[in-house]
Amino acid sequence: MPWEKLVYKRSEINWAGRTLRETAVSESDRDTALEILDNWRAVHSYPMHVFYIRLKNVSKRLDDNSLVAQRLKRVPAIIAKLGRSYHGNVPSMELYQMQDIGGCRAILSNVDFARKLCEEYYLRGDLKHARTGFKDYISNPKADGYRSIHLIYRYNSDKQRKKEYNGLLVEVQIRSRLQHLWATAVETVGFFTREAIKSNEGSPEWQEFFRLVSSAFAKIEKCPIVPQTPENEEELYTQIKQKERELGVVSKMQGWASALRVFSEQTKKRGKVRFFLLELDIKGEKLTVHSYTNDEEQKALDEYAALEKRYSGNKEYDVVLASVDAAHDLEKAYPNYYADTDQFIRYLNNILHKY
Repeated sequence: MPWEKLVYKRSEINWAGRTLRETAVSESDRDTALEILDNWRAVHSYPMHVFYIRLKNVSKRLDDNSLVAQRLKRVPAIIAKLGRSYHGNVPSMELYQMQDIGGCRAILSNVDFARKLCEEYYLRGDLKHARTGFKDYISNPKADGYRSIHLIYRYNSDKQRKKEYNGLLVEVQIRSRLQHLWATAVETVGFFTREAIKSNEGSPEWQEFFRLVSSAFAKIEKCPIVPQTPENEEELYTQIKQKERELGVVSKMQGWASALRVFSEQTKKRGKVRFFLLELDIKGEKLTVHSYTNDEEQKALDEYAALEKRYSGNKEYDVVLASVDAAHDLEKAYPNYYADTDQFIRYLNNILHKY
């Protein structure tokens, strides 16, 4: 399969990032910047795939029930991240430096498997790629409640035809199933309330609810809790109950799930389907899933870029291009696009009825 080639210089890529983070730019400049970003993002497909294959293989060695997915970061998420990266009025990160444009995620059955995967195959592993970053948000949860392990690698190959990808950054995320349920529930609420909860820009009520639930989940996993949340379990659970009543969490989540209609392409494909383009119409309560074979990756990338351009600035739509090993794993990896919070609600109900 032919992989995307980089056709722009570093200075042009950084210009595109600076242009896209500004609001007062010409339509022509914005279109040019998006074209550069589309190429820069697509170039990450090959090194991301290399890390995906390894992550899938080593995860299965440890945990038969592990799930691994890969994705190219959404354009709105890239632009939003660039917009947040400032020291005063000076940008602290350029587009060329962004570490998670290409990302792979492993979801393990429990936190012990997650830590073992990280330690044995990455921290003490034999990767020829340079590790440039490591964050253990399980041992040290973020203030908003996010818990996972992040590793950043700089791709490196001795093969002549692959050297052009040397230096590209790929993020590897490792999390437990319970951490995944929490993180995707945050995204589901963000979608349907039109609040950027994941970026700490949502309502204080929702943010506090998820901080508290994250600590409850951390207690279940016998892990450190979120800073400035109650250590005492009964007090913690009581505060969660109060927030759930105020927000109507369970009824809202169940309502979103029952309202959402899912449409999947039924066209027959020659070859194994590997890529899935998820197009979420939030206002219309509809999810459309487009599928592509390994040989159709460029078509998938082109259609991904076209849909993002069509919905640019429209909070009623969200699009992501993802890859999983089998179609039936798609909803498990991306339950937020299906408004599927059943498992999250199950754990939440255990908390609500304990005391």
